[in-house]
Amino acid sequence: MLDHVIRGATVVDGTGAPARTTDVGLRAGRVAVVGPVTEPTRTSEDAHGLVLAPGFVDPHTHYDAQLFWDPYATPSLRHGVTTVAAGNCGFTLAPLHPDRPADADYTRRMMARVEGMSLLALTEGAPWTWHDFGQYLDALEGRIAVNAGFMVGHCALRLHAMGPDAVGGHPDGEALARMVALLRDAMDAGAWGLSTTQSSTHSDGDGRPVASRHAGPAELNALAEAVGRHEGTQIEAIVSGCLDRFADPEIDLLAGLSAAAGRPLNWNVLTIDAAEPDRVPRQLLASERARALGGRVVALTMPILAPMNMSLGTFCALNLIPGWGEILGLPLPERIERLRDPAVRAELLRRADSPEAGVFRRLADFGRYVVGDTYDPANAGLTGRPVHSVAAERGQDPFATLVEICAADDLRTVLWPMPPDDDPASWALRAETWRHEDVLLGGSDAGAHLDRMCGAPYTTRFLGDCLRGRRLVALEEAVRMLTDAPARLFGLRRRGRIRQGFHADLVLFDPDRIDAAPATLVHDLPGDSPRLDSAALGVRSVWVNGVRTIRDDTPTGELPGRVLRSGRDTETVGTR
Repeated sequence: MLDHVIRGATVVDGTGAPARTTDVGLRAGRVAVVGPVTEPTRTSEDAHGLVLAPGFVDPHTHYDAQLFWDPYATPSLRHGVTTVAAGNCGFTLAPLHPDRPADADYTRRMMARVEGMSLLALTEGAPWTWHDFGQYLDALEGRIAVNAGFMVGHCALRLHAMGPDAVGGHPDGEALARMVALLRDAMDAGAWGLSTTQSSTHSDGDGRPVASRHAGPAELNALAEAVGRHEGTQIEAIVSGCLDRFADPEIDLLAGLSAAAGRPLNWNVLTIDAAEPDRVPRQLLASERARALGGRVVALTMPILAPMNMSLGTFCALNLIPGWGEILGLPLPERIERLRDPAVRAELLRRADSPEAGVFRRLADFGRYVVGDTYDPANAGLTGRPVHSVAAERGQDPFATLVEICAADDLRTVLWPMPPDDDPASWALRAETWRHEDVLLGGSDAGAHLDRMCGAPYTTRFLGDCLRGRRLVALEEAVRMLTDAPARLFGLRRRGRIRQGFHADLVLFDPDRIDAAPATLVHDLPGDSPRLDSAALGVRSVWVNGVRTIRDDTPTGELPGRVLRSGRDTETVGTR
């Protein structure tokens, strides 16, 4: 007897094959039948007119902490994401040295700074009872609604093996051996591999470069070689050039790490803009170089423009523009005074529009910012208006106007920069780039930067655009990009397709409505901390391992998700 039958759905199976209308039967958490069902079933539902697809796989998230207080990994699961890859960018909550309890506090403060997580939520929402990586995975087992796999972060390995010397120091032979042993133990316990960062934008809670930024080639290669000795593993790496254009040494580093491991390496995120036509070819040189060495480097790129808000009062992307951090890090009264100085503003504008600003030059067109939440009566009526419109009324330049608006609110004003690359030429370039064999859709950063951005709904927004918007990709290919493509990159065993014997990770949606609602600020984190959330539109149901977890954008209370462990749940993906 079957457990459940979904009758008459338009089945898009994840392989790119044409959609077909048929039944899908589930038994014991797996797809048991794809075709007309005649055998008895405990329950069934009519899905005529709806699309049934495999659950989506998000290849880049930071749900490492959030899953402890939010087992549904919202909003990702509500948008059809049934498997998340976490532990990215070199940052994980484990391992933690058992004799140094202060390491946990350092880790929390680092995650709050570098990944924009609420320090209060990190402190109150997670148990922090583990030491080794296996204990961390065990703490999540049986209490999550999504499937989750985790890389082990280089920063945590360094901190455990080197203590205070992790930041600024270089390991001797014994410390490097300890680091490699920790990585092996983590992979034996189920870690998917190594994540690391060399990016100049990544600083710890004290404003210092995070631990992995101090690693040299010998250390990185030793860790990569260790990854290659375990089944079903990967590397994820971030360098400064990920945000704009790789330097030659960065191309050599990424390609060399993949070749040393004999494993795919992915990086985040490829920004595509027709106004910068040389960027994509430059970034994909890392993939070409890797193939020449026997490796594989894969670029993650988002299929939507995910807005990120800004504020002159709190740490945001503007702080990462060279020269801006020194001003925006000043005490509030002094910060306002300096920002009101025309000479200071002129220098900030010069730095923001300079080559050294890299991809952050996108943020320098302040007239295109839209005013969000305001707090002072002087700003009444400005919410929703572009800054250039207000500046024209006041006879000021846009940046001066923006500063005056924010100063009236004691810099609490929420600002929404409008993307400069929302043009037909950029979308055509994206559609072309998505077809490249070493480009993968994803990179939501879900679980991080919670009050600044909401990238998790990229799946439903992308499908809605494919069905009713720009129609850059056919539905069958769009679903494959979100399901089977990432599943195959990570070597997920029997996931990513609707096929007999595969795990029943499924999403049922209305093709006439599938989309994401605008992001709104909610206060539902531990300690009443805020985050951006987005409702899923048109998603009828989501199943994880055959159990319905979401019905009409609402969690069902079931927790059928699994911690996916390397080797057991992933197979080795070769690079040759």
